[in-house]
Amino acid sequence: MDFTPTEEQLLVQRTARDAAERLLLPKAAARDVSGEFPVAELKELAALGLLGVAVPEELGGSGMGTIAYSLAMMELGRGDASVSVAVSVTNMVAELIAANATPELAKQWVPRIVSGELIAGAFGLSEPETGSDAAAMRTTAVKSGSTWRISGSKQWITSGDHAGAIIVWAVTEPGAGHKGITAFVVPGNAKGLTVARLEEKMGLHGSSTAQLVLEEVEVGEDQILAQPGGGFALAMMALDGGRIGIASQAIGIARGALEAAVRYAGERQTFGQAIIKHQAIGNMLADAATWLDAATLMTLRAAATKDAKQPFSQHAAMAKLFATERAWQICDIALQVHGGYGYVRDFPVERMLRDVRAARIYEGTSEIQRLVIARNLLRAQ
Repeated sequence: MDFTPTEEQLLVQRTARDAAERLLLPKAAARDVSGEFPVAELKELAALGLLGVAVPEELGGSGMGTIAYSLAMMELGRGDASVSVAVSVTNMVAELIAANATPELAKQWVPRIVSGELIAGAFGLSEPETGSDAAAMRTTAVKSGSTWRISGSKQWITSGDHAGAIIVWAVTEPGAGHKGITAFVVPGNAKGLTVARLEEKMGLHGSSTAQLVLEEVEVGEDQILAQPGGGFALAMMALDGGRIGIASQAIGIARGALEAAVRYAGERQTFGQAIIKHQAIGNMLADAATWLDAATLMTLRAAATKDAKQPFSQHAAMAKLFATERAWQICDIALQVHGGYGYVRDFPVERMLRDVRAARIYEGTSEIQRLVIARNLLRAQ
């Protein structure tokens, strides 16, 4: 399969790179300290078409597909990981609604999400006591006439306190297992929806992570995605695509860290020469560069497979596993190359190491990716 980017896809990449250099990099360190949510930046990225890269043009998106989205996420991750998280989830939400809502529901929500009118989208799947076991969720939706009333809580919701549109998964048929779960589009300002707490995290300080509580939140029958009982399949499909985005984000963070390490190693002198000329340092950077190239190729392969409308779950899981695990190692190497300076906030690699750590957890932990990969291997027998 040829997944060499086209000129149009490279244009999206250049647009994202310029935005990262101009909008994100100059504020990344300050945002890490302040924790300010990037409202203004998201609006500017929306104006550039970066909140709906794979969303059809008729719904306000760029219609450029998954390879272009992956390339854009790499650039934004390099600029500011916190902002790229909000961009990733918003793209995922917009794409999921565009592909699975009725035409009326899609027109109601998607253009407002990708234009930045609604600031961000949120993905309300995880719960406090279920984590990766989405089929064990406890949030329920009970039908009352022509409406549904949703009650429960959601945990680890990226942009949950700022999102204008939230996809919420709830049990609509108790006892039916994963076949009894339905996905709803819920307004961020819905009556009965509250933010219970905001998490204080190790990294990604400019990305808010909320616990949401829903108490008899009413939504109409027309706010269901796909059909009642089809929510679990939608979640798994969306997570497959989301893994490409997180792999791309991790690659971007790692690339920024590697660039910083190479630059520092070329300038820092010990024993009469630049430290990059010492074999111990050069070997670490050589490994990092090799891993980064491999992760990039694996991720673009997954993106190309998705664009070709072929089964891509295995490629996405492999890309997410390899890219995020290696990105953590690359950032650790970059910090080590900086020595003591890498451990202080004056240098960006300290922030990058903290930011990239979450990539091995969200959109499915590394352990879940290995489980997915192994199961797919068994099915292939």
